[in-house]
Amino acid sequence: QVQLVESGGGLVQAGGSLRLSCAASGSRGRLNAMAWYRQAPGKQRELVARMTSGGNTNYADDVKGRFTISRDNAKNTVYLQMNKLKPEDTGVYSCNVWEVGGLGILNPYWGQGTQVTVSS
Repeated sequence: QVQLVESGGGLVQAGGSLRLSCAASGSRGRLNAMAWYRQAPGKQRELVARMTSGGNTNYADDVKGRFTISRDNAKNTVYLQMNKLKPEDTGVYSCNVWEVGGLGILNPYWGQGTQVTVSS
């Protein structure tokens, strides 16, 4: 069972920056894709950024050029650097990790979420 611990959320003024971290522990297999999702109040959870084990990335259109996802495979940790934050970036940010289990089956895991609030 993989445990994910997120950190780095908080309150920031518009235009500011935050860096989120998500450390995975307890993995018995290789970690495949790692991603960040967010859920704004009254809205569905949406993908913010995703990085494959090979380093390919994709971003939501509204964060391109402002957010950067990265990972440290030695530490089983994924990061999200968020710059030029806007009030509409406010939400609960959750880490998502896919572990390669037995027979190559991919198992998803979710963190508990960390609150990001951007004030105008």
